[in-house]
Amino acid sequence: MQLKTFVVLASLLVLTTFKSYSAIKPKSASKPNILLILVDDLGWQDVSYRGSNYFETKHIDRLAETGVMFNNAYAPAANCAPSRACIISGQNTPRHSIYTVGSSERGKSINRKLIPVVNNTVLADSVVTIAEKLKSAGYTTASMGKWHLGEDPCSQGFDVNIGGSHAGHPKSYFSPYKNAALKDGPDGEYLTDRLTSEAIDFIKSSAAESEQPFFLYLPYYTVHTPLQAKDKLIKKYEQKPGCKGRNHAVYGAMVESMDDNVGRLLACLDDCGISENTLVVFFSDNGGIANISSQYPARAGKGSYYEGGIREPLIMRWPSGFPSGKVIDQQVSGLDFYPTFMAIAGVKPDTKQILDGVSLVKLITKNKRLKRKALFFHFPIYLQAINPETDQARDPHFRTTPGSVVIKGDWKLHVYYEDNEMELYNLKDDPGESTNLVNTYPEVAKALNKQLVDWLNETDAHVPTIHNPEYQKK
Repeated sequence: MQLKTFVVLASLLVLTTFKSYSAIKPKSASKPNILLILVDDLGWQDVSYRGSNYFETKHIDRLAETGVMFNNAYAPAANCAPSRACIISGQNTPRHSIYTVGSSERGKSINRKLIPVVNNTVLADSVVTIAEKLKSAGYTTASMGKWHLGEDPCSQGFDVNIGGSHAGHPKSYFSPYKNAALKDGPDGEYLTDRLTSEAIDFIKSSAAESEQPFFLYLPYYTVHTPLQAKDKLIKKYEQKPGCKGRNHAVYGAMVESMDDNVGRLLACLDDCGISENTLVVFFSDNGGIANISSQYPARAGKGSYYEGGIREPLIMRWPSGFPSGKVIDQQVSGLDFYPTFMAIAGVKPDTKQILDGVSLVKLITKNKRLKRKALFFHFPIYLQAINPETDQARDPHFRTTPGSVVIKGDWKLHVYYEDNEMELYNLKDDPGESTNLVNTYPEVAKALNKQLVDWLNETDAHVPTIHNPEYQKK
C-alpha cells in the first residue's frame, strides 16, 4: 500500500587463472584508484581508535591518523542486505525495496501486529551501480567477498568476482569453504587472509599497468557469524581483561585478524607505489551485534535503528586529494560514497537515476556544509530479537518493528507504525537515546515528522497498514 499522506578498455578485465589477471590499455592516467573496504557487522565501538581498550586495531588506527575520520557516520540501514544495496546503488531503501535478508515476516506471527511490506532480495539489473559508472569511466572493477545482492556481482558491473554470491555469511572461515565462487585453499587457510591475498594480487596486477585505475570493492565476510578465529589470537584475547559487554575472545580475535589484513593492504599500496593516488575507504555495513559486543554509549546494535545499529566507523584516506589527520563531525552516510566516488573520478551523474547521497569532496577539502535536508531511514518490516536485554528494543520480541527515522542536526525522531507512536531524542545530550523528549519538544517532533512524511511520499515508500489477523495482543 502506498503512503499518500505521510578503462577505454579494449575488452573487459577477465580472470584467466585463479591468481592471474589481465589488464588492457587504460583510458586515463590521472584518475585515482578506489579501494572500498566494507566490514560485516563491525560496530562503532569495535575499533581501538574509538577508545576501546579491548580490541586492537593498530592498522585501522594508523589509517585514521593519516586520513579523514568521521565521528558521525551512518550506515544506510541497520542490517546487511539493505545497507549494501544502498551503498552499491546510491539509493535509499524505498527505491530498491531491499529491507532485510529473506522474508520480511521475521519472528512469530502472533507477535506481529501488522502485515509487513514484501521484501525484495535481489538488486535489479536496471539499477546503475557504482561499479557500472566507474567501469564506463575506464576503471577495472573487482568485488572480493560478500555480495549478498544476487548470485553474481559480475551482472552489476564488476569484471572480477571472488567469493561473492547471494550467501550472507560463510559456512566456514577456514578452508574448505564450501563456497562455489571461491576455490578452496590449503586446509585451515583463513578466509579473511585469503580474500586479502586475492585483493593484493589484483592490486599488484593493476599497479603493473601504472595508468590503469581500479575500483576494488572488498566486502569482507568477517566479522559476521559464525564466530571463528585463529587459535593463537583467541588465546591472546582470553587473557585480556574486558569490560562489560566487550570481552568476547573469539570476536576480539576476528577483529584483530581483520585489522592485520587491512595492514597488509596498506603495505601493498605502499610497495606498489600507488598509495598517494588511491582512495581507501574503511566502513561497516551496520552496527555490531549487541549481544556479542556492546556499542555503549550508543543504544542497541545490529538490526536496530537506535544509534548502536546504524552508527559506524568511517575513514577515508587519499593522500594526493584529501587532507591528513582531519576529523569531521558533520553527519554523513554510506549513501554518500556513490556521488563522492563519481566526483573524484570525474564521472558525470546519470540523470535517469536518483542518488540519495551527496558528494563529500567539498566537505573534506573546503569544509563546505553538506546540502542535505536530513538523514532518513525506512524499515517497514520486522526483525526478530536476539537477546531482549542487549537488544534494548521497545518490544522484547523484536530488534525492530515497522518504522521510519529522521535525523537532523542533534535531533532524531523515530516513528513506529504499529501504534503511531514517536520517540524524540537529542543525540548531543543523549547519545544513548534514553530520554524520550516528544512531549517536551512537541513542535520539534511535529516539524521532523512533517519532513519524514514528505520524504516518504517523495520516495513512494510503502508503509504497512494492514492488521495481522494472527496477532495476539500482549
